[in-house]
Amino acid sequence: MESISNVEKELEKVLSKFSALSEHSQRTLCDLITQLQNLQRDLIMLSTSNQCQLSDIQKVILNQNIQKIRDIISQIASEHRDIHSSVSRVGKVIDKNFASDFDSVSNESFLDEPLKLQLLNQVIVEHFLRQGMLDIAEELINESKLDIPPEKKNPFTELNAILDALKRKDLKPALEWTKKNREWLNEQNSLLEFKLHRLQFVELLSQGIERQNDLIAYARENFQSLAARHEKEIQALMGSLLYLKMGIENSPYSHFLDPINWSEICDVFTRDACSLLGLSVESPLTVTFNAGCQSLPALLNIKQVITQRQVTGVWNTKDELPIEIDLGKKCHFHSIFACPILRQQGSENNPPMRLVCGHVISRDALNKLTKDNKLKCPYCPVEQNPTDAKQVYF
Repeated sequence: MESISNVEKELEKVLSKFSALSEHSQRTLCDLITQLQNLQRDLIMLSTSNQCQLSDIQKVILNQNIQKIRDIISQIASEHRDIHSSVSRVGKVIDKNFASDFDSVSNESFLDEPLKLQLLNQVIVEHFLRQGMLDIAEELINESKLDIPPEKKNPFTELNAILDALKRKDLKPALEWTKKNREWLNEQNSLLEFKLHRLQFVELLSQGIERQNDLIAYARENFQSLAARHEKEIQALMGSLLYLKMGIENSPYSHFLDPINWSEICDVFTRDACSLLGLSVESPLTVTFNAGCQSLPALLNIKQVITQRQVTGVWNTKDELPIEIDLGKKCHFHSIFACPILRQQGSENNPPMRLVCGHVISRDALNKLTKDNKLKCPYCPVEQNPTDAKQVYF
């Protein structure tokens, strides 16, 4: 973030200079054009008066204007060169704050494995399907020769169609979807159906006293089955009918008209729809990309330190990190095992192992503590055979 701030500051300087130069040049040129037009008018009048030669005063004025044009051109050119130097500084700041060589922290060898490349293409396709970019997803499916059945693509098409309708304030597709999946939504204690009906009720409410009968009919038809869980909210909605004549926007219920309710309903629908489909709310590709952007500066710094101190053996594999990087609670998806003996994070090559006594250590620690085919637990006096340890799966 600090690197981005440094570049933004330099860009702001360039934009400020460019704006000032543009305004100054425009104003100067307009004044100059006005003076030249006046001079042209005087010369035209001179030619019509049958006076063939310029007077000494006219020659001086003409020479002064010529010199003024040259000075202005020189001044603008000088200011323009200063802009060029500022733009060059932006490039230097970018080079200084952002490393262009990421080979030291990347591992492209996995692309040589067909299965992993196929999985990567599937993740990218799913991302495009989530974003509603169906044409791009289909093109990638064809080019990468993926076999994705229609039943896996259709839910994304439906989801995006409903989200587009919600953005247009069209609740009908979403209400039909909730009706079709009502049993599952009730099991999850979802608020989606009530929030949709509340929005529809508020839309009618905003149309004034003329829709009073429609509002009462809509409430009787749709709120009766939701009354047990949303009694207070429904009472507030019905209480708002008392302010129809004066206008809801002038009543204590004006918060019903807050545009944020439409943004919230899109988030609620996305969360419930993804949960029904067994998907995360955010695209895995987006999560991975954001995590990489957060981790990259720290990895580049530690790689530079490792290189400078010539301790390259500290980080000789790219499937584990040499330092701990906290990405925040949003990126906490599963338990992580760290060996209490070696202080190393568990991996496929160094998994956690459960001893007979119940304590858990890493496989590397297990091998180092084994002597003469015997192992004494580092936490209790139990001696055991290391072959009796079992791998733990999180």
